[in-house]
Parts: sequence; structure tokens; C-alpha cells
Amino acid sequence: MREDVSIRLITQATTATFSDLYFRLTFLFFIQAGSKRVLDSDNSAFLGRKGDLLIFPPGSVVTMENRPLLDENYRAVGVSFTDELIAEVFADSPRPVTQPSVQIVRAKPDAPMEVLPIIQATLEDLSLPTAIRRHRLLEPLIWLRDRGLMLPTLSKELPLSRVRSVIETDLERNWRATEVADRLAMSEATMRRWLAKSGHGFSKILLHTRLEHGLGLLQTTDIPISEIALDCGFKTPSHFSESFKKRFGIRPSEIRSART
Repeated sequence: MREDVSIRLITQATTATFSDLYFRLTFLFFIQAGSKRVLDSDNSAFLGRKGDLLIFPPGSVVTMENRPLLDENYRAVGVSFTDELIAEVFADSPRPVTQPSVQIVRAKPDAPMEVLPIIQATLEDLSLPTAIRRHRLLEPLIWLRDRGLMLPTLSKELPLSRVRSVIETDLERNWRATEVADRLAMSEATMRRWLAKSGHGFSKILLHTRLEHGLGLLQTTDIPISEIALDCGFKTPSHFSESFKKRFGIRPSEIRSART
């Protein structure tokens, strides 16, 4: 069931602030070392430390800063859940009128890190029958609900979500607005008006989708930066590096190696 739940180890060597990051799915950050500061879309601020769990609802647009320690990289485990899995536990949750906020579960007294091994062991054991596998992956969500948290699912009609979903199918492609509009069964003019009402422009969405995918690869893999640049649709590594630094204020290489 890897299509319903994905897990990745996130590491970062240098403190950096990442603005306007978009999370299409429900995303859980289990912080293992360092800290994470998050500014939500409603300007609510959160600071997660070692042992804490930060929960980003689907459709979140946040600014966050990952802070390594003096002698240790920032490290967290990120787990994403599809809307289908979330709905099995939170189907009766009311759909929020406004964008739901980030939530935090503290290391004390709740000890959220205790549920992480369940997820890891379940995903690693490919011999589990499908029904048992699915039930075990629901356990962390049931655990959250028992502690009073309510997780919404994402409206499929949100412009940003739908456009990014199309772009993410092939980041290397030189997407044009008319091609994405065709995939969404609407005219380019209609799509642009639709996006404008939500405060987003097509060119910015395309660039941000590519850069955020690159950031994720830098934090979770050892893939060479030159390959990441091409995978994200940039013609040259230098173009990727320049665009990355312009947006995030840090070079791609500094994600993996501390400034000297």
C-alpha cells in the first residue's frame, strides 16, 4: 500500500527558511534532531522540537525553517497519507470553512514518536496481507483522533491542487498553460481566471512545483544535484541553483553541507 502512505528521512545541514511551501496531502513530521519553526497561512506560529510531531493538513501553504544543531543535522521523518486513508478515520469531520491550521503533538505528555515504528515496520513488511497492512497504517490516524485531533480531506476542486497535480505527473516536461488547461478540460483563459481568484499565477505555480520537488530530493536522497536539476525540469544545474537560491536564499549544496 505504498501508494496510500509514503515515508522519507529528511536531513538538512544548514538553517534555512522556506516560504510558501505547498502540501497537497496530509503530512506528518516526526522531529528527531534539531527543530522546525512553522508560520501558518493565518500567521499562527509553531515551534517543534525533538520528539514532537507537526501535522500539516492537505492544501497547506506554509513558511517553515528547519534548524540543525551545532554538531548535528536537522533530521525528521516525514509521512504522507492520501485523502482516501484519512477519510476512513475522519470521514465525519466537518469540512472547514477556511484553510485548516497546522497542528502539533508534543513529545510530552503524548510521545508521538511511539507510533512511528508502527508505520515503518508496516511499510517494510511486504509479506503482510493487504487487509492487515491497511489496518496497521490506519492505527496512527486512530491514535491522533483519540487525542482529539481532526484531520480534513482536501477539496478536489481547489485550483492550486488540481494544477499542481497535472504538473507533477511529468516535471521534466516544458508545460504550457494551454496544455495544463486541456488536461483540466477547460480553456486557458478560464484556467487563468480560476487561478487568479485564488491568488496564484500559472508561471509561479510551475516554478514553485519544480523547486519544491527539488528541495524534497535534496533533503531525502543522495541524487547528484545535476540530476535533480534535470529531473525537476531545469535545463542546466546552474539555472536550478540560481532559481533555488533566489527563492530560498540558500544554494542547493548547502542543504546537504553546512556553510563554512
